[in-house]
Amino acid sequence: MFSRYKKKDQPAAGARPSAKVVPMPHAAEKPEAPAKAVRIRKPVSKAPAQTQPMDKERKRKERLSEIKLDLHRALLDNLNLSALETASEAELRAEISSISGEFLEEKGIVLNREDRSQVFQELYDEVTGLGPLETLLKDETISDILVNGPKRIFVERFGKLELSDVTFKDEKHLLRIIDKIVSAVGRRVDESNPYVDARLADGSRFNAMVPPIAVDGSLVSIRKFKKDKLGIDDLVGFGAFSEEMAAYLQAAVATRLNIIVSGGTGSGKTTTLNALSSFIDNSERILTIEDTAELQLQQIHVGRMESRPPNVEGKGEVSPRDCLKNALRMRPDRIIVGETRGNEVIDMLQAMNTGHDGSMTTIHANNPRDGLSRLENMIAMAGVEMPLKAVRSQISSAVNLIVQVSRLQDGSRRMTSITEITGMEGDVISMQEVFRFQRVGLTPENKIIGHFTGTGVRSHFSERFRLWGYDLPAEIFEPVAAE
Repeated sequence: MFSRYKKKDQPAAGARPSAKVVPMPHAAEKPEAPAKAVRIRKPVSKAPAQTQPMDKERKRKERLSEIKLDLHRALLDNLNLSALETASEAELRAEISSISGEFLEEKGIVLNREDRSQVFQELYDEVTGLGPLETLLKDETISDILVNGPKRIFVERFGKLELSDVTFKDEKHLLRIIDKIVSAVGRRVDESNPYVDARLADGSRFNAMVPPIAVDGSLVSIRKFKKDKLGIDDLVGFGAFSEEMAAYLQAAVATRLNIIVSGGTGSGKTTTLNALSSFIDNSERILTIEDTAELQLQQIHVGRMESRPPNVEGKGEVSPRDCLKNALRMRPDRIIVGETRGNEVIDMLQAMNTGHDGSMTTIHANNPRDGLSRLENMIAMAGVEMPLKAVRSQISSAVNLIVQVSRLQDGSRRMTSITEITGMEGDVISMQEVFRFQRVGLTPENKIIGHFTGTGVRSHFSERFRLWGYDLPAEIFEPVAAE
């Protein structure tokens, strides 16, 4: 049987102050001198998140919350855990509906059909799922869920953050859901180990940090796992890059160039890596290495590996470098590392240099040149004592292509640059940009206006492409004028 949870009633949430828009001061007029008119772009007024519902609606939600708590206690007293494991969804819903209906009848509580359905659904989510988060996880328009304590849950829709009206009962409720998530994948989080990286059953990436490190309540971020796998055509349709860039990338992947996808957090590196992997031939053996398994490769011959953090005693850790070393013994045609951020960079570069061409990885960097600097820094932090020129020579011979993706100020994600590594010039790694996203302005709604264009530089790998059967026309590298 379930054990009872002792829960305190929640005080009514106070009204939160709405954001105030402070008008910009006007410049002083100078009538005596005909000055050139300067147009000041006014900030676009954004509707604040609705944090103050009407009193009637707020009281209704509070009443439903109290009823749900009482019903949850009744369910804990009557439902059996062993029965839950074998019961179907329909049977469980029927059981919850039956127990809840009897409880409401005993207490003389009358609910309309809409409220009754809502309460039963929330109870089902609480028993079998992730409580208040279930509604957000089922919403296909939401890409990220960010929890700042039990009362403030933000979601990202179409690149913009907004405050949700979903809340947890209290911090204990939130901690119980966090523990339910991490225990399902064999991990733990508490005061001695206050942060955790895990994944949900559907593959969504989950990260949490709990008190006392999180001062104002537990912090949770969920990067939702898209059920619909985005391919190259989808990304071209969304305006992430152009058809000419897609044709070039297809040739680059098919001819086994070593590719690094560079970008910031949330810029779409994993999505881009997934899309690029679609160009890999189905006959090749691919091994993937990630901290949290996110890649969705379509090929039939894929071996997936996931690193593991140390246990409570500090033992049992399996690092990405351990996985990479083992992968080299498993006869891979290509190795894909979800993200290179530590000493595994050494083995990654060696693999790219020693017969595992066509390998791919992602790094955090703001531009291609910074990406190379990051690789140098990671090698230095790994404790490898090599002359700088030798390090750069290793990088220039291992990496062929850097694909830069960025999240722009309007929330859109674009492939802003494709840069080739052409070798060494003295002590400097030589690079040439073949495609870029050219920004030309902003709309009144602060949407970025721009277009993708070639730089006029012919690809350094054109002969390689031709020998492999990808004879790209010279026109795709020509600059494109703004429309």
